[in-house]
Amino acid sequence: MSAWIKMLSDEEADKDLREVLALARTPHGTVDNVMRVHSLRPASMRGHVVLYRAALHDDTNTLPMWFQETIASYVSMLNDCPYSLANHWANARHLIGDEARADAIEAALKADTPERSFDGGELSALRYARKLTLTPGAMRESDVSAMREAGLDDGQILEVNQIVGYFNYANRLLNGLGVTTEGDVVGYYAKDGDA
Repeated sequence: MSAWIKMLSDEEADKDLREVLALARTPHGTVDNVMRVHSLRPASMRGHVVLYRAALHDDTNTLPMWFQETIASYVSMLNDCPYSLANHWANARHLIGDEARADAIEAALKADTPERSFDGGELSALRYARKLTLTPGAMRESDVSAMREAGLDDGQILEVNQIVGYFNYANRLLNGLGVTTEGDVVGYYAKDGDA
């Protein structure tokens, strides 16, 4: 466990915290530092778990899971958040399932040139993600219209918005409290697990 604030271990947890830790457990049976950093305030951990799963692991989402993880990774790159990038790019790479394609996507995103690997609705979503991350006050209705014109439906646009919003929150939480992946299991989790 590593952060700039105290994180309570399972052994130090009271009844309320134990209940929330159970909710936050990964398929590996661990609690990632992104959740454990809330251990001094279990209510915020509970809210974080629910928000995370709704934004990225809900069965009603229709964007492909690999692309959801790619959006998460791009936002994390833009925010220079090594914690989220380590976890979510590993997930995206696994779900893409093609090393050469994953390498090309990673290079394009790191160079901030998603148009090298994407077009249509995917490119429009990534452009929206960039603008909402870096210049949220500059957002206009035309940013949403561009995604719709590129083929995304309003539910998918909402999915993009929620992933971007969630990762901007999480990246600031992680960077602001110095949370690292030390002690975490980094990499791909099952769809209904945490990453």
